[in-house]
Amino acid sequence: MVSDINFLLVGNSRLHWAKYSKNRSQFFHTKKEEKVPENINLDQLIWASVGKLPNFLLKKENEIKTKDIQLSNLPDYFGVDRALACIAALKIIENPLKKDLLIADFGTILSITKLNSNGSIIGGQLVPGFLTQFKSMEQNTTNLKVPKKYNIPSQDFLINTEEAILKGVINSLTGLINSLFNPAQDILVICGGDSEFLTKSIKTQKQDIINAPNLVMQGMIIHYLSVIKLL
Repeated sequence: MVSDINFLLVGNSRLHWAKYSKNRSQFFHTKKEEKVPENINLDQLIWASVGKLPNFLLKKENEIKTKDIQLSNLPDYFGVDRALACIAALKIIENPLKKDLLIADFGTILSITKLNSNGSIIGGQLVPGFLTQFKSMEQNTTNLKVPKKYNIPSQDFLINTEEAILKGVINSLTGLINSLFNPAQDILVICGGDSEFLTKSIKTQKQDIINAPNLVMQGMIIHYLSVIKLL
C-alpha cells in the first residue's frame, strides 16, 4: 500500500494541493504567499505548474510535465493542467456510449478541451476567466466599478452597472459552453475554482453535467499511480 503522498499544482492565482492516503484523496487550496502547509515534505512532493513558481524550493525530478502524459494527439505545449484533467476524465467518468468528453476548466482562464473516448485530443478554446474579466475591466476603464458580490441577476437587461457587468461576464463564459456542448455527442465535465458557482448558469439539464471541481488534482494522482504501476 502506498504511504501518504502529497501533490501540488501551481496555478496562476492559487496553489492547489492534494493528499492521497489509503485510497482516499483530500483536496485544499492556498494563496501563493501563504506558508507551506504543515506535514508537507517538499523533497517528496509531486508537482506540476501552469503559473509562476512559489518562493519555496520544488525538486525538478518530481515535476509532472505535459510530455510525461500519455494521450494521443497531445502537443507538448498544451497546459499540463488540461492534460491532467483529460487523464482524470477518461478514468473516472462513466461513458458507456463512448461520447466525446468536453472539459471546461473555470479558473484564471476558462479552458475548454475536447477529446474522444479513446483519449485522443480533438482541440479546444481559451478565454479569460471570471475574475480575469473583472480585473481587465477595472484596469482598462475609468468609471466602471466591478461587482464585489456575485448574486447573479435573473433578468437579461440591467440598469445597475455592477449587475450588468456581472451578467455580461457570466453570459460570456456560460454562453460559450452552451454553444459548444452537444448532449447527443458529448459529456460535459466542469472543473476549476469557479465551477460550482457557474454550473447553475449553464442552460442545460443537470444530468448532462458532471461537476468535478478537483479534476486536475485527481489527474495528478491517477498519473502518478499509473507511473509507479499501482493503477
